[in-house]
This record gives sequence, C-alpha cells and structure tokens, in this order.
Amino acid sequence: MPNTKALAAAILFLLLGLASVTTVYGAPALKLWPRWQSHDADSSVIVDHSDWDLILQRYVDASHPSGINRFNYTSVIPKDRQVLRDYLQKMQNIEVSGLKRDEQKAFWINLYNALTVDVILDHYPVKSIRDIDISPGIFSNGPWDAKLLEIEGEKVSLNDIEHRILRPIWQDNRVHYAVNCASLGCPNLQPLSFTIQNLDMLLDKAALDFINHPRGVSFINNKLEVSSIYFWFQEDFGASENGIIQHLRKYLAPENLKKLDLVKKKIRHQYDWSLNE
Repeated sequence: MPNTKALAAAILFLLLGLASVTTVYGAPALKLWPRWQSHDADSSVIVDHSDWDLILQRYVDASHPSGINRFNYTSVIPKDRQVLRDYLQKMQNIEVSGLKRDEQKAFWINLYNALTVDVILDHYPVKSIRDIDISPGIFSNGPWDAKLLEIEGEKVSLNDIEHRILRPIWQDNRVHYAVNCASLGCPNLQPLSFTIQNLDMLLDKAALDFINHPRGVSFINNKLEVSSIYFWFQEDFGASENGIIQHLRKYLAPENLKKLDLVKKKIRHQYDWSLNE
C-alpha cells in the first residue's frame, strides 16, 4: 500500500507550489461587475475627500531619499485613526451610481487606497500586506478578497474595486499607478487625494514617477528589468512584451529612452512586497 501520509504531503506540496506560481506570475482576472456601470453625466455632486487628504498630508513622506513615498504607520494618533474610520464610513453612504464618470473614478481610487491603509493599521505591525491573510479560502494570501465594505447594499473587496470596477470600466492602465498596495514595489501612494480636477494630471504624474524610478524600470548591463506589474497585468499593457515597451516609451525620461534603445529584447521583472513604512 502507498504511504498515505507521504502521498498527502506530496499533494499538499504540489498545491502550495501551484499557489506560489499564481501569486508570483498570475493576477486576478479582469471581470466587469455590471452593477457599477451606472452613472449620471449631469450630476453636480462632488465627493468630499478632505478627511483622506488630512491623513495623507500628515502621514505620507513624499521626500524619502529612496524616491518611494512612505507611510508613517507608527505615528498615526488615535484621533486620526478615527478620522480614517469615519471617512470610510462616509464613503459607504455615497450613492456612487449617481455620480459623474470621473467623480466615480476618483472615488474608487481614493476608497481603495484609504481601505488599504486602514487594513494595515488594523494589523500593524506587519512586514508585508501579504501577511494579512483575511481573505476567504484555504490558500488565501493577503486581504484583497475580504469583503470589507458595503456600497449601495453590495459587499465590496479590494479586488472588486481594482479588477471588477476600475480596470474594466475605465480601461485606463494608469489606474495601476494610482491604487497602492502598501508595498515598496508599488507605485507611490500620492500625498493628496484624487479629485475630478486633478485626476488626469495626477495619473500622469504617478506614471512618470514610477516608470522613471528603478523599481518601475531599470537598465542593468543593457538588460531591461521592469516591475512585475507589467507582467501580472500584461493585458492592460498591449498584451505583449512589445506592448509593455511601447507603453514605457510614453513616460520614460530622455536619458532612459536612450538606454531603452540599447537593451536586449528579453525583459526581466521583479517586485518588492515589503511594507512601505
């Protein structure tokens, strides 16, 4: 008879290996949630994100020598912790489907980022957001599938916001530079909230900052290394390595464009999940 314990261990090892591959190279599927396509082009409602602005202005270090914005989780005082909770509660009372398209886009980006900070603070100290395993499922990794909010009667997770609402509705790959996963490898958490007035400007700035920083794009011995974001979400960047390169050309500084012309075609990718503290 086969050794059942050994067989079980082998199966578990195989499953863990597959889960690991999914984590490193896979990404949540882009799957439209039709419920959130509704909007009101004539709406004059402006969502108040001033409380989120207060948190960002007080705790985001946008002048860190690494060039990566850091969040000072250890410095958050109880009063401001409550401000963040109250902000998230107020956002759950917003009738999102009655907003203009751009107002909705800013709403969902700010909500994602504020909720991510809230999750980190709830579990701090942690070395990585991936250590917060509150998502459902045996092989859950991180908080992204936990239904943490309720908007217009619908329970919503971080993955819902990014992959079922923002990405499929707007089809704007700059969204990847806006939503922040509290990691050093992630595009910067901006020190101000997204609004209908600054939306395009801030999205472009976020893309420029990330692509011209080594964690976004780097050149080593004429080889190109990029953030794993471009491989995880390759369908948003032309669905090919050539598509990724064409996207990068839009934002690379002149000196980096020259380096790009010298690289060999194969692209390597990397990502740092360490907490952005």
